[in-house]
Amino acid sequence: MANKVKGMLQIRRVLQLLEDNRSKRFISRELGISRNTVDRYAARVKLSGLTVGQLLLLRDGELSQFIYEPTTTLQSTSRQESFDSQLSYYLKELTRTGVTRQLLWQEYIATYANGYAYTQFCQRLKQGKNLRGVVMHLEHSAGEKMEVDFAGKKLSYIDPVGKIKIECPVLICVLPYSGLTYVEALSNATQENVYNSLSRAFRYFEGVTQSVLSDNMRQYVIKSNRYEPAFNELAQQWSVHYNTTLTATRVVKPRDKATVEKHVHISYLRIFAPLRNTDFKSLDALNIGIIECLEKHNNTPMQHTKISRRDRFIAQEKSTLKPLPTSDFIVRYRIKAKVQRNYHVILGEDMHQYSVPYIYVGKEVQIVYDHHEVEVFLDMQRIALHARTYRRNGYSTKEEHMPERHLRYKETKGWDGVYFLAQAVKVGMNTQLVIERLLAKNQFAAQTYNSCLGIFSLGKKYGNDRLESACKLAMTAPYTTYQIISNILKNNRDKDEISEPILNFPTHENIRGKEEYQ
Repeated sequence: MANKVKGMLQIRRVLQLLEDNRSKRFISRELGISRNTVDRYAARVKLSGLTVGQLLLLRDGELSQFIYEPTTTLQSTSRQESFDSQLSYYLKELTRTGVTRQLLWQEYIATYANGYAYTQFCQRLKQGKNLRGVVMHLEHSAGEKMEVDFAGKKLSYIDPVGKIKIECPVLICVLPYSGLTYVEALSNATQENVYNSLSRAFRYFEGVTQSVLSDNMRQYVIKSNRYEPAFNELAQQWSVHYNTTLTATRVVKPRDKATVEKHVHISYLRIFAPLRNTDFKSLDALNIGIIECLEKHNNTPMQHTKISRRDRFIAQEKSTLKPLPTSDFIVRYRIKAKVQRNYHVILGEDMHQYSVPYIYVGKEVQIVYDHHEVEVFLDMQRIALHARTYRRNGYSTKEEHMPERHLRYKETKGWDGVYFLAQAVKVGMNTQLVIERLLAKNQFAAQTYNSCLGIFSLGKKYGNDRLESACKLAMTAPYTTYQIISNILKNNRDKDEISEPILNFPTHENIRGKEEYQ
């Protein structure tokens, strides 16, 4: 190839032949290089001021300074400076649909009439792009971090009920030092699922890293910033629970977590591909399949080191991890609420109301809840604790939260037919018969409770003996009411030695019978 730089061994061979006074034609034919190339190297020897023998004694680095032509660099000029000032703009514009180098050059030359020609413009664009693409090799320390990312593709299972395909996002966690990997399919990418999965990753690794690195995913970061990203409260709860530090990559800088980016691709090869033709019937079955492939991947010797990721993890990294906390992380949510006039707060997620002491009506409180409990705090002090209930539009009320008058009313709500019959038995058989008749006369027994209460109040006023007598007389009537018994007692009919029975209404042509209402 023309102008191709020759290797140092070949150059030394040229010098040896020159020292042996071989002709340039012979050297060209012997080494398979052009005579012009031999002439150029001979000229460089002459310019060096040293003999061929002296040059051959030099090290390769020293010899190259005399033999190779000095590399030329683009000289900085005002024209180059103006181009460099627009370089970032040009590179960004090239990523847009339909934008070509020809179009950019036309815009460039219209602004800078004495600018570079099209060929030079393209050359400098390429050089600038290459310089922007320079990468840095990162050295990782054992136990330093866990890198986290979602795979771009999804796995799926078939719902056995609806016979529909359910796609699942896949979370990938990697320890960069050893390469040990954890992969899990999630039902969805909500915060709760993500952090529960991260917890399971730590359990899989049997320890906790010093930090956790992710990109600026919405489940993780609420405000992106190159220097101080803001993490959401749930992320901070999880971080404190596991005593680890949260970190995030720069925006649109996937190389900041190059290890997990690489393992996303590896997961496509070693997990996605082997499972592609398997029909799973549930998310659990899908994750069992993932774990089987994952174990094989982690136990497969790596190409360059000839030891597996798990072997390296056990030998060099496992001991550097911090111990797991004694309990699992429980997702806890916090919301603000105002205590309603009914001294309850509403948990909007379930549309269920929970009581607090009535003295806090109108106060703004904080509700902290998880799957099992609902706590209510006022000024950092817990004022109520309830078991979580998922019954929509329901109430969870504790007696100690109620004012006295409401508590008394609540006690009345505990009345039922059994209660009133038990009270009637204490008075006597006739009273029991009256209460039974009252309870049976209405389709809704609760509508007769006030009548029952009224009859018992007559016992307190006139005595149970007179009430029992009045009830006996009242049973002779075709129906019984509180007013009938009250009138009997008020008129002292229960005291008559021979009490006449209470008769039916007389038959009269103006009185229609029940058949008229059929």
